[in-house]
Formats: sequence, C-alpha cells, structure tokens
Amino acid sequence: MTVTSDAVVIGAGVMGSATALELARAGRSVTVVDKAGGPGFGSTSASSAIIRFTYSTLDGVILAWESYHRWLDWQHHLGLPNDEGLARFHRVGMLALDVPLMPLERIAPLLAQARVPFEVWDADEVERRVPGIDAGSHYPPKPVHSEEFLDDPAGRVGGVFTPDAGFIDDPRLAAANLADAAAAAGAGFIYRRTVTGLQRTGGAWEVSLDDGTALRSPVVVNAAGPWSGALNRMVGADADFTIGQRMLRQEVHLVRAPGSLGHDGVFPSVSDMDLGTYSRPAPGGYLLVGGTEPECDPMEWLDDPDSAAPGATSAAFEAQVLRAARRFPDLAIPLRPSGIAGVYDVSDDWIPIYDRTSLPGFYVAVGTSGNQFKNAPVVGEIMARIVEACERGHDHDAEPIQFDCRATGLRLDLATFSRKRERNPDSSGTVMG
Repeated sequence: MTVTSDAVVIGAGVMGSATALELARAGRSVTVVDKAGGPGFGSTSASSAIIRFTYSTLDGVILAWESYHRWLDWQHHLGLPNDEGLARFHRVGMLALDVPLMPLERIAPLLAQARVPFEVWDADEVERRVPGIDAGSHYPPKPVHSEEFLDDPAGRVGGVFTPDAGFIDDPRLAAANLADAAAAAGAGFIYRRTVTGLQRTGGAWEVSLDDGTALRSPVVVNAAGPWSGALNRMVGADADFTIGQRMLRQEVHLVRAPGSLGHDGVFPSVSDMDLGTYSRPAPGGYLLVGGTEPECDPMEWLDDPDSAAPGATSAAFEAQVLRAARRFPDLAIPLRPSGIAGVYDVSDDWIPIYDRTSLPGFYVAVGTSGNQFKNAPVVGEIMARIVEACERGHDHDAEPIQFDCRATGLRLDLATFSRKRERNPDSSGTVMG
C-alpha cells in the first residue's frame, strides 16, 4: 500500500506532533508515523516538562518566553472546542541559583533583553522565599559518596527568580493534545510502525514501513527524538552537519516534598547547578528531582536507544536525591528508588537543530531532548516556516530565516539552530541549555 501526502513527519512526540499541526495549518496534507502505540510515548513521556526561561543564550530565552504564551492559553493554541482532557500549566515560578557556569551577570541581562519578568535574590532572600532551603554554596558539584560532598558550604548563593515559570502536569498528554489538534486539522497518524527505508526518487521521498506500507511525499521531517540520528545516517542527511548528536540515558526521580515546602504543590522549581540537580513540584505533594550532568558524575551514552534499561537505578537515585537533600535538609530519602528513565537526543552544545538538510525536502527537528519540551508549540511553527520557505526555493543556509514572535514581538534568528553552526561558546554545555 502507498500513502501519498504533502509531508511525512517521523515521530509523534511533542516535537513531531507540534510540527504536524503547523504543517497541516499551512495547508499541507500530513502523515505522521511513530513506532510507539500513540503520541508522546517515547522520550516525551519522560520529560520533567518544566517551563522556564533561564537559558544561557538570548535566542534560547526568546524561544522559551514566546512558547510560554502558547502554554498560557493552551486551548486557544490548539484550536480545540473545549478544555476537557488538556494538559495543564502550573505557574509556580523558578529559582535559578547563581553558579559560574550560568552566572547571574550573564543570565539577568538576557532575561531583561527578552523582557522576561525576573527578580534577583540574595542568599537571605532565597531562604526567606523558599521555606526549608539551605542557601549554602557547594560549587562545583562533588561525587555524592566522596568525602568532599560532606564538606561545609564554601559560602552562600543567591539567584534569579522568574515568577512566570512553572511546569506542565502531563507531558505525554500535551503531545496527545497536539496530535488531536493536528488530526482535527487533517493530519493522519500511523502508530506501531517502524521506518525501515528512506529513498528519494522522482522528486519525492519514499518512506518504507515494516508492514510493507510506503509513504510518498516531497517533504520528510525527522522528529524521531533518540532515533533521529539513525534516520539521518540512513540517507546521509547529516553529511554536512557541524553539530553532532548522541544518545544519553537519564533518570528523574520522585520523592515526597519536604514538609517545610508544604504539600500543596505551590512552591518554586529550583535549578541548582551548584549541586548538580533541578527540582520541581509534582502533584500530590511530591518533588521531582533530575540531574544537570555535573562533570563529577559519569554519563550513560548509548549507541542504540532501544538498549536503554527501563526504570530508576539505585546509583542515579542516590546521586540526585542526596544532592537534593543537601539543598532541602528536611527531605526524607526513601529506601527504594522511585522514578523513570528516558533517552535524550543530545546535540554537541545542547542547543537543538531546527533546519533543512543538504538533501532536497529532508528537514530535521533534532537534538531536542532534555531542554526543549517547553518550546514545542513554537518549534512546530518554526519548522513549518522553514519547510514552506525552502520548498518555495529560499536558501535558508545563505539567508537564515528571521522568525517574528507574535506574542512577545521579539525576533528569532533561526541561524542559531542551524545544522552548520559553530559550536555555541555561550551554551552551558548541560541540559540547562
């Protein structure tokens, strides 16, 4: 069987579903294919889904701030008739502690340029505004089983607080919402099918699936998350990339929020690169804890994302939760790990690639895992804009598209996300972007 459409999107995670929605809104017939049983079942479902604006580059801040406005009025963005069954944005604010890797003197001016509301807190204000937190400075992070980890603080640390930050309560549901909106706009979805071949003949791509189905289209968008690198290599789409991709297994853990924070879930998320963790509230009086890839900890790079062990491990649980307990001394540490594992699709500088490729009609939204969930609504618009311009003959390499943000009035230079960029020296080189 052959299915013909104007665009094929590979991957029905939050990025693929957002891209499908915007391509359909642009008037294209769209087919989305995913190996899982539904939208958002891959790495999207393991996202911590934090909505924040503290990136180490201006374009990163602008993209996150523009995307926030889509989450703020999610139903309107989706264009669905009611808000039943929609993912919810919880505005709790975020405190980003001041560390040399992402110092306050760099982050605050970026927020100001993007017109993101923020407050600068000293250590006293940190402890006053976040009950139960210890503002001691421990930078750089130490291995949790080393003697140095137990050293007294070297000083005290302040930070920057962004009151509009928060989190989405169900990332997989958010992807499903985007897929539903895309379907309502005319997109078709094929699940439980694996791409086995890609070739371009007669001015169109043929995407072969494992059941013998062929998807034929002039446009293919690779939004396959951790599997995207293999798809690029299948056709040599990455031949001129100056930015590489690697797959990284990561875990996030769930623990009871310390009593000092209260159990109503209304307390700030914390970006704590001083100790190497981040945390956010989770429904039901819990705290979600993840890591920021401190240099002292080994990272689990994978050749095959399907080889990733599922579930939380004791080693990662101890590393992340013990660090969180240094920041929140009242945090009780369970005897057994509780959490989930996912696989990040990591670019060399932790900044995504949203671009065309050297192959006609082949586009990529890759290198997104770990820090781009929040940006998906606008990324869909960016990808649709790149596709439409390039299919009309625009040379995006020679003249990068400038994307005007309708909610904030700001402008994004899409060269920032080019596959052929130099590695960005301003990136933190971590999941914080």
